[in-house]
Amino acid sequence: MRKALHADPSQAPDTEVQPAVDDAMVLRALDLAMRIGESMFAVGASAHEVTLAITRVAHAYGLQGVHVDVTYTSITLSYHRGGEGWPHTLLRVVRVSAPDHTKLQRLQALLVDIDEGMGLDEARTAFRVIRRVPFRYRQPVVVAARALLAVGASILAGGSAVVVVLTFVAALGAAATQSGLARLRVPSFFSQIAGAFVTTVVAVAVSALAAADVEPFAGVLPSIIVASGIVLMLSGLTVVGAAQDAIDGFALTAAGRILDVTLQTLGLVVGILAGLELGSVLGYQMTLPDGPPPLGPLPNQLAGAVIVAVAVALFNGAGTRILAVSAVLGAVAALGHVVGLTSHLHEAAASGVAALLASFAGVLVAHRLHVPSVAVTTAAIVPLVPGGAVFYGLLGMVHADPASTGGGASSLVLAASVGVGLAAGASLGIYLGTPVRATLASVARSRARVRH
Repeated sequence: MRKALHADPSQAPDTEVQPAVDDAMVLRALDLAMRIGESMFAVGASAHEVTLAITRVAHAYGLQGVHVDVTYTSITLSYHRGGEGWPHTLLRVVRVSAPDHTKLQRLQALLVDIDEGMGLDEARTAFRVIRRVPFRYRQPVVVAARALLAVGASILAGGSAVVVVLTFVAALGAAATQSGLARLRVPSFFSQIAGAFVTTVVAVAVSALAAADVEPFAGVLPSIIVASGIVLMLSGLTVVGAAQDAIDGFALTAAGRILDVTLQTLGLVVGILAGLELGSVLGYQMTLPDGPPPLGPLPNQLAGAVIVAVAVALFNGAGTRILAVSAVLGAVAALGHVVGLTSHLHEAAASGVAALLASFAGVLVAHRLHVPSVAVTTAAIVPLVPGGAVFYGLLGMVHADPASTGGGASSLVLAASVGVGLAAGASLGIYLGTPVRATLASVARSRARVRH
């Protein structure tokens, strides 16, 4: 009975693995693992992906039991070889830059090569080459792509040809303003204020011209211009990344991302309110619409979603393969959203279902085509950002009518619920798709063995 219930300590294997590498080898391998993780984190990878990447590199070079801690601004790595020696501990401060999905794709390919036996010196050389690769597109292309994103959002909302052109002009001015402020190293909070202010001022001017029956502005809905600009401003925020980090257990990283999202959104609010107040002071007050601008017909929604997804992938530095996958997944998300609304689901629930479908398909397709899943998933769900609800709520807050203010508050609550639904749906799709992807990969390997 004792043998059945208790393990014999004398039969336990000796777990004190003798080191097979010297200290110099350990430090070089840890340095490579740390630098790869830092680069992945800086270009858009989640904290969980960074942790796995660092441990994979360390394991590939014979370093077991590496401890990794990722926060929003730093990565800490510690490795103790056992015995009486001191542990090796490295710390790097991460300065998050703009997402670069092409570089992320190359880093993930390097991880695969390391797993397949690439030497340490060769891997260090390959990483230095990847790190020095410049961003795929020049700044004018990025600015034009961001303006194209607003155009797609305008088409998604059923805007006319005049509205689409005006949206492009307003978004181009906002994107160029933010690009110039970025070169001057102005904090992103003030950059958000400036971009939102430029978009709102254009919309107020269009509203004044429409009220004066000036052609071709008569009958134009300026609210679509601002709503499209809001989608532009919110497209770079890491709502999905924050939700994913929180689910993965990286509380500090998730809190940092959420605080950043909140701060950038507040900058957007301040910019829009400043533009509306400037119009009111000059005597050009935008009238409060009956509600958030509704979505256009199904062809417009599909076309707008595809344009937005491609534009997001473009200014995130994606290549041709990621652009194509993003376009397909953008259409999938739009169809899922339409089906959800047709099934009488709440707006937030329909958005969550659409994000789940897009992220689930994105995980499977991304693995098959060797592209980062975060790249295609982010591009696919941006068309679902509730820009119209946010603007309607803010415009309602500016008006003095208490009834309008109440309607604006409820619209802001709706926008927040849609944002939570998008983050939850995208994260759930990633977690459901990961084991399915692993199962499909194991089935493919088994079939390959049988054929051979």
